[in-house]
Amino acid sequence: MEIKYINPFIEATKGVFHNFFKEKPRVKTPYLISKEEPHQWDISAMIGIAGETRGAIVISFRKILATYLTSLLVYREVKEIDDDVVDTLGEMVNIIAGNAKKGLEEFMLVISLPTIVTGVNHEIRWPGRNIPIIGIPFHSSHGDFILSVGLENII
Repeated sequence: MEIKYINPFIEATKGVFHNFFKEKPRVKTPYLISKEEPHQWDISAMIGIAGETRGAIVISFRKILATYLTSLLVYREVKEIDDDVVDTLGEMVNIIAGNAKKGLEEFMLVISLPTIVTGVNHEIRWPGRNIPIIGIPFHSSHGDFILSVGLENII
């Protein structure tokens, strides 16, 4: 997958963090993710992509960062993964996918509704068998998170 197809997702993620949380997360080195690879995340928001390509994007957090970000939006302290956290992450991934879609106008893309998966080392069910999954780690002032992008037939 060429970097020009990943950049819209990186820029959209940075935009969400800047606009909603006044944060400028730093992008770390992207890498290829194995579907079976164990991870350290407590909650992930996933959105499917269909059209001239298909796949998904996933943004994953540890509980402490997910609850902190939600606290900023709901103006109260959130300590556990609750409906507000689910709504916050679902909206984040929706905005990221929608904004990234603008940067991929050459493809006719449709995005699905977000899905939230929770639990330590939860499993993400990626569509397709041979879709490469690019992990884009970010560092924010309150913790790390990862954006994973898997799209087929985009070389």
